[in-house]
Amino acid sequence: MHIKSKLLRAQMFLLRPIATQTGDLGTVRALQEESGKLITRRDAALSPVSLPHCGAELATPPELPPARGILLYLHGGGYTAGRLEYARGFGSTLAVRTGFPVLYPAYRLAPEHPYPAALDDAEAAYRHLLGSGYDAAHIVLCGESAGGGLCFALCLRLKRLGLPLPAGVAAISPWVDLACTGGSYMENQGKDPLLTREELAFSAAAYAGDTPLTDPYVSPLYGDLDGLPPTLLFAGGEELLLDDMRGLYARLKAAGCAVRRFVAPEMWHAYVLYGVEEAEADFVRIGDFVREAFEE
Repeated sequence: MHIKSKLLRAQMFLLRPIATQTGDLGTVRALQEESGKLITRRDAALSPVSLPHCGAELATPPELPPARGILLYLHGGGYTAGRLEYARGFGSTLAVRTGFPVLYPAYRLAPEHPYPAALDDAEAAYRHLLGSGYDAAHIVLCGESAGGGLCFALCLRLKRLGLPLPAGVAAISPWVDLACTGGSYMENQGKDPLLTREELAFSAAAYAGDTPLTDPYVSPLYGDLDGLPPTLLFAGGEELLLDDMRGLYARLKAAGCAVRRFVAPEMWHAYVLYGVEEAEADFVRIGDFVREAFEE
């Protein structure tokens, strides 16, 4: 059953004063965990995975495809929210909707664990997959918001370390500019029911700590994107991070990378996660992208 986007949007605006209380991480984290529970797919088999510094799970779809492949899902939450129950929500959904297993780590959160903790945990999860017998050509990264940005930060680190890059990256509303310089931060203020500039500035400072906000491993928009894998990008037409996606698309194109983008008119930040009918075509695109990546 699809959720009516206009009704959901109105409900989110009603909850916004609670959900975006800058600095009130207890409330924000609790609400995020509850949202993860709402979209968790019970038809996926869930099993714990041991990583050095964080919890993780593997979601396996009811039927595995003949092709070998796995997704590494890095969740959103501004690097300050999103534990395992939240990651399980879209992680299990991706497994069922794409037909491929999904590993999702609940990476350490700021401000308790600022940069580079999240990136270290993402790298550990990727190395776990390599150590489990998956070639890089059998791994696709997926993430939304901060998790989308983390996917690209991970690719930059893998490139620096000389490790093989994944077969592709699918990013939903990626936060790749923690300096928040895009015009959409102003233009869509008040239109996006999920984000405020103040909340983003708080999360950016909490995560970056003493590291400059334009450091490429904090804000991949400023990195050397040459050689990055094929990429699929999504954003809502009325979200604050719209220009993050636009800027990333332009930078990837300029670097000669294969990249496709889709903007959903009148949709908000990370709308794909919310079960709205407008996102159905995007799930098809993600599934096709993943299968194409594994076939190449």
